[in-house]
Amino acid sequence: MEERQRLFSDFPPVSTAEWEAKIREDLKGADYEKKLVWKTLEEFRVKPYYTAEDLQDLKYLDQPPGSFPFVRGNKVTGNDWDIRQDIRVSDVAAAAQKAILAVDRGITSIGFDLVNKGDLYYHDFKQLISGLDLTRVKLNLIAGEAAPDMLDFLLQAMEELKIPATTLKGSLCFDPLGQLTCTGGFYRSEQADMETAEQLLLSAENELPGFRVLPVNSYLFSNAGASAVQELAFALAMSAEYLTRLTDMGHGAAEIAGHMQWNMGVGSNYFMEIAKIRAARLLFSNMVGAYEGGSGISAPVFIHSITTDWNKTLYDPNVNMLRLTTEAMAAVLGGCDSLLVKPYDTWYKEPGDFSERVSRNIQVILKGESYFNKVADPAAGSYFIESLTHSLAEHAWQLFLKTDERGGYVKAFKQGFVQEETAKTASLRRQMIASRREILLGTNQYPNASERITEQVDPERAFSTFERSANPVAEPIVTGRGAVGFEKLRLAAEIHPGGRPRVFMLTYGNLAMRLARSQFAGNFFACAGYEVTDNLGFATAGEGVKAAMDAKADIIVLCSSDEEYAALAPPVYEQVKGRAIVVVAGAPACMDELKQKGIQEFIHVRSNVLETLGNFHNKLGIKS
Repeated sequence: MEERQRLFSDFPPVSTAEWEAKIREDLKGADYEKKLVWKTLEEFRVKPYYTAEDLQDLKYLDQPPGSFPFVRGNKVTGNDWDIRQDIRVSDVAAAAQKAILAVDRGITSIGFDLVNKGDLYYHDFKQLISGLDLTRVKLNLIAGEAAPDMLDFLLQAMEELKIPATTLKGSLCFDPLGQLTCTGGFYRSEQADMETAEQLLLSAENELPGFRVLPVNSYLFSNAGASAVQELAFALAMSAEYLTRLTDMGHGAAEIAGHMQWNMGVGSNYFMEIAKIRAARLLFSNMVGAYEGGSGISAPVFIHSITTDWNKTLYDPNVNMLRLTTEAMAAVLGGCDSLLVKPYDTWYKEPGDFSERVSRNIQVILKGESYFNKVADPAAGSYFIESLTHSLAEHAWQLFLKTDERGGYVKAFKQGFVQEETAKTASLRRQMIASRREILLGTNQYPNASERITEQVDPERAFSTFERSANPVAEPIVTGRGAVGFEKLRLAAEIHPGGRPRVFMLTYGNLAMRLARSQFAGNFFACAGYEVTDNLGFATAGEGVKAAMDAKADIIVLCSSDEEYAALAPPVYEQVKGRAIVVVAGAPACMDELKQKGIQEFIHVRSNVLETLGNFHNKLGIKS
């Protein structure tokens, strides 16, 4: 029998030094670092290529899936995960029916959001869950301060419905650290909340071995615009807070870890998000292994992934479907145990049947048609992803240590350290969105200029913020969406009493330059919802001015070449003065000369788009 050869075995190996030499030769003197190496938000370098040499020092790579330190996942075979749908409970009967239908349509894990339900009595709770086969469907109760009551209801209902405790799996969300993070205060008090957490842990240990009652809601940081490193580090710090306090109360670290669940955000940085989940398992297992005298406890973490709010938009919301799909793929390839894909319209209205169906089917297709559930750790062995995993873990561990040096998560939060770190990154990302270095398609780049959403959007839902605690002990982090600045500008233009501002492209001269600049300028002003009129070109500047005045333009954008602006712009400005705002598309060498002649408005690739459009709103009397 002919011996099988390894793929590419006929090709000699190429060392990193040889790759580097060839790259520098092809760059012909250009700066390698500036041209091909990019830095993440955390300031670690990402190279243009990776080789086996980059993985030589990673000792855990030979471990199979299901083994410590669980980088390769918690599953020994395959990559199955729970398809979850959360249902906000206001009408008990409707929520119960909705849950049954969702299970029939592919859902394997149901979450009931009871936080804002108000009074919920036992008979309501029993009605809520009695139609579900809880021997095969996971049950998740998002209960907040009412969690102890819901757990009592659950235990009573299980007895009446004859559900064996060993078969029930799911989670109960009572999260004092998350409450502190997003409201600035605890449910009742720090001590009382930790005592409640211990009571829930005792109940789970004694009566519900498959139930996770210690949530670590790190998705809050993802929703606040934090980096992957920050989310990992602060999730680790939250976990350490629970482990330290509960082991001091006499509980074993393995038992605590077994009832813990990380609820992680998953965003649009595809490979980074895959690596983030793998790094989370590495960090958690190593940290837990250090407890109980460093006895090396083997403790995987259950990871529930939730698609992030940060990058979702009100305008062109169908793009949210694409974002959700790539995020779901990243979470699954990273090896999440459970996944919630939010409906694509949930950020501006109550989701309907169609958007909920799309969210379910994204996951159903990943399983049923793309077979993402068939291979354990499909990302294993990728030089790039393995290197990213290692870099994320290293940097997150350093930030975790800085948090721990301040006395742990709660003390660091009270000191403002967590908020400052998160706000710093969120501010940078907002600046990147404002200047279009971070793209939100359909919002700050390539908007659908004819789209109107005023009648579709619930402003309270679209621009809501977390409620502050009545008894704050610190400032909360600020969660939200990166698109909000642009959306508020555009909504203001939609409802402006004078109608949407009219922008007229006065194209003249050099064909290539005028076309390129008119496209740039049209896209620029459409991001604020302005009505844009483009033109093929005018023979003279005078013809262009007349056409602009006939079109009742509020803004006239000169689109030509740098060389032609010196002669074109001043006479246009003199003819238009006081009747419309004259804008030059580009940053010509004659800019200072043009400013001396009264032309003050220039738009170009280095412009802060959001700030510039806000200034135009002010000049045009649009209140945003």
